[in-house]
Amino acid sequence: MSNVSLVTMFILRGLPHAPALDTPLFGIFLVIYVLTVLGNLLILLVIRLDSHLHTPMYYFLTNLSFIDMWFSTVTVPKMLMTLVSPGGGAISFHSCMAQLYCFHLLGSTECFLYTVMSYDRYLAITYPLRYASMMSGRTCALLATSTWLSGSLHSAVQTILTFRLPFCGPSQIQHYFCDAPPILKLACADTSANEMVIFVNIGVVASGCFLLIALSYVSIVCSILRIRTSEGRHRAFQTCASHCTVVLCFFVPCVFIYLRPGSREAVDGVVAVFYTVLTPLLNPVVYTLRNKDVKNALLKLNDKWNIFREIKH
Repeated sequence: MSNVSLVTMFILRGLPHAPALDTPLFGIFLVIYVLTVLGNLLILLVIRLDSHLHTPMYYFLTNLSFIDMWFSTVTVPKMLMTLVSPGGGAISFHSCMAQLYCFHLLGSTECFLYTVMSYDRYLAITYPLRYASMMSGRTCALLATSTWLSGSLHSAVQTILTFRLPFCGPSQIQHYFCDAPPILKLACADTSANEMVIFVNIGVVASGCFLLIALSYVSIVCSILRIRTSEGRHRAFQTCASHCTVVLCFFVPCVFIYLRPGSREAVDGVVAVFYTVLTPLLNPVVYTLRNKDVKNALLKLNDKWNIFREIKH
């Protein structure tokens, strides 16, 4: 069958909801999006300006903040468009392809990055004296680069598999952004092979990363229990608690959508909100409210700003 698509435009139907909720939902998601972008930009700024935060953990956190900022930007504006456009939001074939690629690039890179961050915490708690030499600047750069390259490869596979199929109508995507499962339902060809490859591909990545993260934290807990002072144990647990919170909020919805048999469009759309809208907001909230170093850096940045204003006046 020809790979030439007859569809040049898709219609994003958005989240299933009553029409009366258009304005309230638009306001809620707009506020969340603005807070997400500003919060992650603030983390990037604070880590950049405070030399005390130039450590491996915060190096990876800058990558995470950058990903979350763009992860939300790839999906939320289109969601907002579906809430103000009668009948849903239009998106061109090539824009849909680009959105799918960027979505899986950022999502899979974040998945790999969580794994690297858990490995970083494992080394920091298990080998505190050798940590600085084991996680040198060069090692951190190599690990971060490998997450982006792996994410890029993973995303390319998803995008090529999805858009090599012919699409000859209908053109309405029952979602608020272009993702593989709802797009495959529009293909006028057998998609069973695509669905199996996507299931295995995402399954290997998600389950592999989650297994490595779980192993890291089992080792971390064993190391923490060997710490003699209760204060030391408390600080070690607090260091990892924020990471675990964000990891669970990211992985659980992803596993629910991509690795369960069958697909329910209404349920998938609502669950997807957790990792496309709420998880990117959780990153700045969790890492600032639960992190003493970041809070101290924010206070110092605020003090510098107040001094600057006084000098200016």
